[in-house]
Amino acid sequence: MFETLIKFFKFCDEENRKKFTGSIFVGILNSFFMALRIGAVAVMLRGVIGTAIEGKAFETKTIWLSFAIMCVSIIGGIITRKITSMWQCEGGYRTCAKKRIEIAEHLRYLPMGYFNENSLGEITSVTTNTMESVGDVATRAVMMVFQGLLDTSLIILMLFFFDWRIALVALAGFALFEFVNFFMRFAVKNVSADKIRDDAAEIGKVLEYIQGIAEVKAYNLVGTRSRELNEVINRRKKTLIKMEMRCIPVSNIQSFVAKLSGVAMMITSLYFYLAGSMALADCATMLVCSFMLFNALEAGGNYSALLRVIDLGVTKASKILALPTMDINGRDNAVVEPVETTKALIQATSIDFAYDKRKIIDGVSLSIPEHSTTAIVGPSGGGKTTLCHLLARFWDVDKGNVTLNGKDVRDYSMDNLMKNFSFVFQNVYLFHDTIANNIRFGQPDAPMEKVIAAAKKACCHDFISALPDGYDTVIGEAGGSLSGGERQRISIARAIMKDSPIIILDEATANVDPENERDLMQAIKELTQEKTVIMIAHRLKTVRNADNIIVIDHGRIAEQGKHDDLVKLGGIYARFIDSRKEAVSWKL
Repeated sequence: MFETLIKFFKFCDEENRKKFTGSIFVGILNSFFMALRIGAVAVMLRGVIGTAIEGKAFETKTIWLSFAIMCVSIIGGIITRKITSMWQCEGGYRTCAKKRIEIAEHLRYLPMGYFNENSLGEITSVTTNTMESVGDVATRAVMMVFQGLLDTSLIILMLFFFDWRIALVALAGFALFEFVNFFMRFAVKNVSADKIRDDAAEIGKVLEYIQGIAEVKAYNLVGTRSRELNEVINRRKKTLIKMEMRCIPVSNIQSFVAKLSGVAMMITSLYFYLAGSMALADCATMLVCSFMLFNALEAGGNYSALLRVIDLGVTKASKILALPTMDINGRDNAVVEPVETTKALIQATSIDFAYDKRKIIDGVSLSIPEHSTTAIVGPSGGGKTTLCHLLARFWDVDKGNVTLNGKDVRDYSMDNLMKNFSFVFQNVYLFHDTIANNIRFGQPDAPMEKVIAAAKKACCHDFISALPDGYDTVIGEAGGSLSGGERQRISIARAIMKDSPIIILDEATANVDPENERDLMQAIKELTQEKTVIMIAHRLKTVRNADNIIVIDHGRIAEQGKHDDLVKLGGIYARFIDSRKEAVSWKL
């Protein structure tokens, strides 16, 4: 139990760790104030019983002393409980909020291969369910379990001042309670792991179902996919029920042990009184204490079963944060100045790259002069997109090197390197936010005038203005409320706002209808003026005017040159051109 609490404290940042540490010290004060109630009861009982035995009048000062002690106990308890609750709540929730941000920042610098190996559901589960459980459960568990231990420990300690024999009985009950509590934590150990696993599986399956709903309907797989989703949901439901069913019997035994310990204190106190070895007032005080002692411990004991959830949640989040990132600060922490945007020259020398032991790029060397347009073409799966990702350092090459402006891309900090690249992908992702904020995504503080200017260059000002709220229109997640061409033009406006010297277009016009193509081509023209352009393209009109055309096949450069020269070779590129001309000539 203490290992879990220590692990959680280490997981917290320094500021929130101080809150938890402070709450423990204030909690000790709270326990002291709670224990004072025994003193108030003892003063009153001794006064009442002593007066009755001796036949004297009950002294008013006894009442006032007992009342004063009780007031101090109640007021002090309220104040300290409020402070501990606030500090623990703030510490728990702020820790998880910061860890979510920290995980998001960490994910930025992980190799792209991590996201291929790990499902979206797994990542989403850690940043949502897991962190929510840690924040919510940790706050309650730390507050209830630790406070229960403190309250009980201090009351037992105070009992030693009244009668050490009863204190030993209470201590034995406390030890037995903790022994049973250990079995409760052990009972839910494996189920807690299953719960977190099923949480991730459920989120992953829900996301998969929603994102693929169009295909599910198109292929009439609604029943099949619903069955799969229902199976995952039902499995999680069974896991949660299993967890509760394992906790309930042990929790009942815990409660029985707590009550039995109280009964043992009562019987022992009465025995000592009848045997003449305990005063009546002390016996009465012990009887009252037997009802008070295990209340806090019993409440905390029920929450202790959830400590395993905290342990696993912290471990899961820490595992992501411990994943080795790419060297984002530059090789050997070299201090490198930001790239001059007027000299964007990219060169790759004998680069290799493999994914899952399958070689994707094999010994590629190329040079891209500044202010030039390079088109990358080739068969599907040949390595075109991977090559672009290596040039922009989405991944690190296995062999060889990629240089920007004469310096290895690994010698630049990741943030400085990314300032020099803008991307327009085939599948555009827009955020659930206003159109203006999507455009100014790279410059959140940019004025509206710059946003509108970028939108006009990207040929999307007119359709944005026609929307009900204009630039303040909130678009659905991934831009689902806009057409493909509209999403592409907004992404180009975003790239124009960034104003990077190198533009990478990954089949940006592949899925655009003819009505949007003219506006999109004009937007791309505005984006690429006086830029270094690298484009992956399948359309003849976007390829033939490139300064250099690189044909990638099976991870190698098969052909390279200008359009006319490559056509004369009669190789892969010539066949690519012929197939495109034939496709264009098709009529319905």
